[in-house]
Amino acid sequence: MQVSLHIPFAIRKMAGTIPPMSKTLVRRLEPEQITALAIHTFTASGALAGFMSLVHLFRNDITGTLMWLGIALVIDSIDGPLARKFRISEALPGFDGAILDHVIDYSTYTLIPAVILYHVGFMPPGWDLTAAGLVVVTSLYCFANKSLKTRDNFFSGFPATWNLVVLAFYILETPPALNALVVVLCAALTFVPLTFVHPFRVRAFRPLTMALTFVWAALAVFLVLERGEHTGLMTRTPAAYWGFILVSIYFVVISLRRSIRGKPDPA
Repeated sequence: MQVSLHIPFAIRKMAGTIPPMSKTLVRRLEPEQITALAIHTFTASGALAGFMSLVHLFRNDITGTLMWLGIALVIDSIDGPLARKFRISEALPGFDGAILDHVIDYSTYTLIPAVILYHVGFMPPGWDLTAAGLVVVTSLYCFANKSLKTRDNFFSGFPATWNLVVLAFYILETPPALNALVVVLCAALTFVPLTFVHPFRVRAFRPLTMALTFVWAALAVFLVLERGEHTGLMTRTPAAYWGFILVSIYFVVISLRRSIRGKPDPA
């Protein structure tokens, strides 16, 4: 079955189904190509979420900033499984979805969080620009590292998830000196082959890890919304606050377990 659509030349060239010099604007797209285009568009919407987070940041609305970064994270968590399921690289061989994903991920995982570090006041006086610069530069290695993933889908080295770092700073209300130490440590760990868990692709304890990932996300959303313009989450919502910490510790432990084992978990 084929679907007839009026589509631009660029899309047809991207699909790899017409000669580069063709000027024909009306062609046929296979259903799988339409699906691939829809998934690429969904991935691209992560850039809009990132832009909206900046809009809220410049309005000094850190809650809105983190919520939009959360939306970008959800998009990034979903588009990869969809791309693999529908094999979109085969449907549109002229378009590299991995590059699209990397561009958006660098923006939402690294660049925007670096701006947050510079703008919000998480760092000690005089450290904001240094910390932001350290983040944007060291993260480039992560995105260029061809050995970033292990065979069992752990990350090798800190995976530049600075969006989660600034989220933790906001929720836990950690002191600026400790925040600066964490930034330096995470930047250094980018180059160290310690493993970090990928919660959606882990093999060991997969059901538990998946369940705790959703619990962690729900707690994070609740705590961000609960904090708003106020502080003192530890005393105002102690159950959610300590629950967030305990689940975060679980992810640290499962990452350290894999590093100590030094070999992939069985499939």
